Amino acid sequence: MQSKETRTILITGCSSGIGYACAHGLRERGYRVFASARKPEDVERLSGEGLEALPLDLDDSATIRDAVDQVLSRTQGRLYALFNNSAYMQVGAVEDLSRTVLRAQLETNLLGWHELTCRLIPIMRNQGYGRIVQNSSVLGLAALAYRGAYVASKFALEGLTDTLRLELAGSGIQVSLIEPGPIKSRIRANSYEKFRAHIEREHSPHREQYRAVEQRLLQEGSIQQSPQAVLGKLIHALESPRPKPRYYVTNITHLFGGLRRLLSSRRLDQVLTWTSDSGRR
Repeated sequence: MQSKETRTILITGCSSGIGYACAHGLRERGYRVFASARKPEDVERLSGEGLEALPLDLDDSATIRDAVDQVLSRTQGRLYALFNNSAYMQVGAVEDLSRTVLRAQLETNLLGWHELTCRLIPIMRNQGYGRIVQNSSVLGLAALAYRGAYVASKFALEGLTDTLRLELAGSGIQVSLIEPGPIKSRIRANSYEKFRAHIEREHSPHREQYRAVEQRLLQEGSIQQSPQAVLGKLIHALESPRPKPRYYVTNITHLFGGLRRLLSSRRLDQVLTWTSDSGRR
């Protein structure tokens, strides 16, 4: 395994929020951080802040290939870790999600991650070590109303990652999931834009509920934690000799994880329905 001074990591979704905080936090800790973002202006800004920034759009296979090639050319073909983080949340009732909208959610939140990860696994196999950390969500553990597209992407990510961990056992590659609850980021603002763009609200049977959904998306969450909470878990996943398969972040994640084990499906539905209506996330 690489010494900490020479550990290299590629992080996706570094323009703001969790990715931004983790990129700077790991750089300060001595990592060589390759911070990726989709927009050219964000790449330029991150470069100006001292990060090795590069463009990467998870919806575009060509940029995934180019980003991997750039990183490996700068590191003599080696990479210690990948932190998959870039994602967005498409809000809307399941029956109002078109196939196109649902596919777009899965392309960014799941399939792009999968393609990037599979390009890096052979590198880690050849060097005999590596860390793959997937930033999931409390919504990878429990569903909430009007988050169905995002829930689908995170439930799928959990299953795919669990399977990958089993298949990479003994390879020297460690695989972990981080499962945050509400974290301060731009996810609400971005979700509002996607909601307005892709959901037909006024002719939906959920139009009354959508008015409340819009209000919640425009408000700052009262129980959001700092992205630094995720950074601490990421450091453990990268540096522990025995990283955990899962890292819960925030009290909400611990609560939902426990309730899922303890309650019947009907009782859990009651709790989740109340949580959805209260706008806690």
